[in-house]
Amino acid sequence: MAKHPKPLVISAPDPRSIDLIFTDEKKAELFDRYAIHEVEPEQVNQLDKEQLQNARYILGQPPLSLKTLQTMKHLKCIFNVESNLLNNMPYDYVFENGIHVVTTGAVFAEPVAELGLAMALSLARNVVDADVAFQAGDELWGFESNQSATLLSGSNIGIIGFGDLGRALAKLLAGFRAEIRVYDPWLPESLLKEQGVIPVSMHEVLTTSNTLFVVASVTSENQHFLNADAFASMQRGSSFILLSRAEVVDFDALMAAVESGHLTAASDVFPDEPLATNHPVRKLKGFIRSAHRAGALDAAFKRMGEMVLEDMDLIDRNLPPLRCKRAERETVSRMRSKPVTQN
Repeated sequence: MAKHPKPLVISAPDPRSIDLIFTDEKKAELFDRYAIHEVEPEQVNQLDKEQLQNARYILGQPPLSLKTLQTMKHLKCIFNVESNLLNNMPYDYVFENGIHVVTTGAVFAEPVAELGLAMALSLARNVVDADVAFQAGDELWGFESNQSATLLSGSNIGIIGFGDLGRALAKLLAGFRAEIRVYDPWLPESLLKEQGVIPVSMHEVLTTSNTLFVVASVTSENQHFLNADAFASMQRGSSFILLSRAEVVDFDALMAAVESGHLTAASDVFPDEPLATNHPVRKLKGFIRSAHRAGALDAAFKRMGEMVLEDMDLIDRNLPPLRCKRAERETVSRMRSKPVTQN
C-alpha cells in the first residue's frame, strides 16, 4: 500500500461519530487535511501493519495492545472524545514514547454545571413536585406551598471534586453570594483558594453544606465512598446533587436517605444506564431524575471537533496540544469510569 499523501487518522470514536462532533465546515477541513480511516474500536488492533505504522492520530480511545502501539511508530496523539479516560492501554509505554492522550471532556463542564444549578434551584424551591401537584389539581398556594423551601442565595454550598466541572459550577454559583467549600484531595489548597473557594475536609463539606454537588471522577480509590455514614452526617433537609458518575455513591444508601426524608437529591447518572423501568428510584419522592442528558448538547459535541482540529494543527507543527486536556502519568491509570454507550 502506498504511503498516504496526507497524515493518517484512525477514526474509532464510538459511541460518538464524525458527524456528531464536527460541523459540516470542520468535517470538510478534517478530510481535506487528513486521510481518515474509519473502523470500529475493536478492529484497531487487527489493522494491517502498514496502516498502523502510518497513523499519526487516533480519534477515540479504542483498546490498544502493547503490540499495536509498538507498531504505531508515527503515532502522536490519541484523542478521547468520550470524556472518560479509559484504562484500556499500556500507559507506561504511551508516556515513555511521547504519545499524548487527551480528552475533550471540558466541553461538558458548562452545560452540566447549568443543569446542576437548575436541579439545585428546583430542589430548594420544590419546583418539580409543585408542578406535578398543579397538574393533578392538588396544588398549594402561596406560603402554604413553601413550608420546606429554602434560598440558594447566601447559603452554604459544597462541591466534591474540582476539575473542569467543579470550576464551572463555582463560576455559576458566584452570583448567589454563597460560601463555597470544596473537597478535592488531588488539588493543593492554594489552587482552590485562587479559585475563590474554601478548601475543606470531606467531613466538613458533608456537615456544613445546605447543597452539595458531587462532580468527582471515579477512581480506583473512591468507588462508593459516599455511603450511608456520609449521608447521615449531612444536615437534615440538605440537598445532594450527583453530576459525575454513580459509582462514587452507594446508590441504595442515597435512596434510603431520601426516602427517610433526611435529604432531597437529584442525579443525572445512575448505576446502570439505561435504568430498569422498575427501578425504585423512578418513583422516589424528593428525588429529581435526569437521563444522563446534562452535557449532551449539540453545541458541546461540535466544540469537540474544533478542539481536536486545533490540537492536531499544533502537533503537526511540533507543538504540544493545548485545547484538549492531557492525561497525567500519575493519575490516568487510576480512572475507573464506565465507558459511555449512548450520546
